Amino acid sequence: MGCTSTRPSPGWLLDAPSAETAEPASERERALAEENARLRRTCAALIERVESSGVAGGAPYAAFEHAVLLAEQVRERTEALHRTLDELGQVNDQLRDEIATRRAAEARLREAKREAEAANLSKTRFLAAVSHDLLQPLNAARLFTSALDEHEVPAASKPLVGQIGRSLKDVEALLGTLVDISRLDAGVLKPDIAAFGADELLDTLAEEYRQVAQSQGLTLHYVRSTAVVDSDLQLLARVVRNFLTNAIRYTATGHVLLGCRRRHDGLEIVVGDTGPGIADDQREAIFLEFRRAAAGLDREQRGLGLGLAIVDRIATMLGHPITLRSRPGQGSAFSVRVPYACRAPRPAPPAEVMPGNDQLAGTNVWVLDDDPAVLDGMRALLAGWGCRVTGGLSLATLREAAGEASGADVLVIDYHLDERDDDGLAVAEQLQREQPGLPVLMVTANHDAALKARIRERGYACLLKPVKPLRLKMLLVSLLSAADAEGRRDPASGR
Repeated sequence: MGCTSTRPSPGWLLDAPSAETAEPASERERALAEENARLRRTCAALIERVESSGVAGGAPYAAFEHAVLLAEQVRERTEALHRTLDELGQVNDQLRDEIATRRAAEARLREAKREAEAANLSKTRFLAAVSHDLLQPLNAARLFTSALDEHEVPAASKPLVGQIGRSLKDVEALLGTLVDISRLDAGVLKPDIAAFGADELLDTLAEEYRQVAQSQGLTLHYVRSTAVVDSDLQLLARVVRNFLTNAIRYTATGHVLLGCRRRHDGLEIVVGDTGPGIADDQREAIFLEFRRAAAGLDREQRGLGLGLAIVDRIATMLGHPITLRSRPGQGSAFSVRVPYACRAPRPAPPAEVMPGNDQLAGTNVWVLDDDPAVLDGMRALLAGWGCRVTGGLSLATLREAAGEASGADVLVIDYHLDERDDDGLAVAEQLQREQPGLPVLMVTANHDAALKARIRERGYACLLKPVKPLRLKMLLVSLLSAADAEGRRDPASGR
């Protein structure tokens, strides 16, 4: 920094000459005085400019001190910032380690979850895939028991036969429930939506459960409906069956109602009872898996608590709302709302009351099934109804058994046949070409929607395993009645 003092320094040429240096050189002194004056003016101007360029109201030295102070503050704050950054770096390293640990734990959990889901899905797919093999022996046992029930047995043995039938029915219900849950979980159960008359479904259920109700000392009131709805007949039947089963199971005295109400947005199928009712705090819980009514209300205590869970899943899949109305001590009413059909219904069998054996007496029935036990059971059951039965494990053995006899009045055929034959649809078409107008009843444990649609498109009736004898009898009577109405069969001659 330049000197800003205005005091003359000793020895400078600008200073006035001393007495010792004084010379009479007046011209030179005058020149020096003028130069000195000029330099003083220049110095004053510089000092003024320097003073004016400092901090407002301050001096240049104050500005310097201020700058030094600011620099020191900047240094201190920079050091503090570096310390903070170091601390943040350490915290960040700790967080990074913790995040890595958590991610590793989450990866292990995801892997464990995938393994558990894969194991569960494998189990589910296994149950869904082997349902046919699981149901085959049960189907045969039900057929044999029903056939035995048609025969005259000693009075002491009659209750035993009935108990065997009820036990097999319970096994069928439990196994069917597990298989249904597995199909729903595996996503292999797809709806087969079609138009049909509500009476096509409800007439059969009413007749079937009227007998069940009577065996429990109850009465079943049924109100028919001619409405045409759009749904999956088999899945909707599963829903209503669960409603009816629970109504009869939990009703000690009184009656059960099966009927319909026409709503603006669909047909409401209602099952009511005079049972104990359901408390408000249980209305949602009963639709959960493995939940049953309070102890003592289920007289049989044989259920798994999956019935209403299946109902809820099926109704959700079909888009049919479920409603529950109940008053403790007075009864309950379960309902499912089904949309009306916007198209013509598929041909429905005529309404029938419980058919007697005389309606099937003399009927020539061909049965084709690759399971010997099922074939023998079907033969015994149909023979007990008065039918003339020709059976075979394959198409070749069926033709051999038929020999030169006249053709069949109705064909009962399994979808899954011996590997030497095509599937049941192809074999049925072949026999229909040989016997035009032959009524066909397709029996299968396959719930595939596409298969059911193919069966329906060909005009065949369909019955799912395990075969329910009452449903089998009603379908056979309906098929024969339809054939008689179209002139395809002469009831008097059996052809």
